[in-house]
Amino acid sequence: MIKQFFQKIEFTPRALRDYLLILLGAFVQALSLRLFLVPASLVSGGISGAGQLLYYTLGWPIGLVVLLGNLPLFVLGWRYLGGPRFASRTILAILSFSIFTDLLISLTGTSALTDDPVLNTVFGGLLLGLGLGIVYLGRGTSGGTDILGRILNRRFGISISMAYMMTDSLVVLLAGFVFGWEKALYGLMMIYLSGVAADLASEGANITKAGFIITLKPEEVISAIHEELERGVTIIPAVGGYTRQERAMLYCVVTASEVMRLKTIVHEADADAFMVIGQVSEALGEGFKPLKEM
Repeated sequence: MIKQFFQKIEFTPRALRDYLLILLGAFVQALSLRLFLVPASLVSGGISGAGQLLYYTLGWPIGLVVLLGNLPLFVLGWRYLGGPRFASRTILAILSFSIFTDLLISLTGTSALTDDPVLNTVFGGLLLGLGLGIVYLGRGTSGGTDILGRILNRRFGISISMAYMMTDSLVVLLAGFVFGWEKALYGLMMIYLSGVAADLASEGANITKAGFIITLKPEEVISAIHEELERGVTIIPAVGGYTRQERAMLYCVVTASEVMRLKTIVHEADADAFMVIGQVSEALGEGFKPLKEM
């Protein structure tokens, strides 16, 4: 596993740009915890939310808990989500967020900018979502909920958005028992705002998009999409209205956080391809919301 991981690490200019975006996004997320969420005892969702709970109740470092909590999920993700293809950016996102969070808290303490719970909720949620959106722009994931959501989707047909809701709601529910239901309600508002901010920063983590790709290299594009995104592609025969030349039009549905990766994949496979990205109201079937839930 370790040998495969190091063999797959990229050092292209685009990859280095992605790594810088992931580092910036992780720092912004850690800054949100330090400035707004931790001082106000507001719990975010997922593994980081569990880390906050253990920090508040037992004094455990949040970053360390996030790192340890992601280890078993990372192993599962390696097995079920494509091995080294997803590993490097996920490891960087998890490690950097964990280190930045514990460094900021240990070096600056937990003094609050404001005692107003509404201000802490709004600015904490927006800053957290902005950081997550920047990580998505770097073609990374935040680990934790992202990994678990994709595994639940792959193995049990649970939609990724539903998996997010399940894990985040569970952590907020636990926060309600520990800190009271008023703080839990603020936590739910904060999670919603962070999702909105992530949508604005990266075109939306849970919004579905459709890509129409006209290319003279369909096999190369299809192979790259299958390998990198593990998404299905439909081939639609097409004829150019001006050239009358026969071409293949590929149709691929992805989540909005995957749009940037899809653009990169298509460009690398066929720089002369023509591509249109459209909004999809709803996607039902494998990889998205199960059709049987209608």
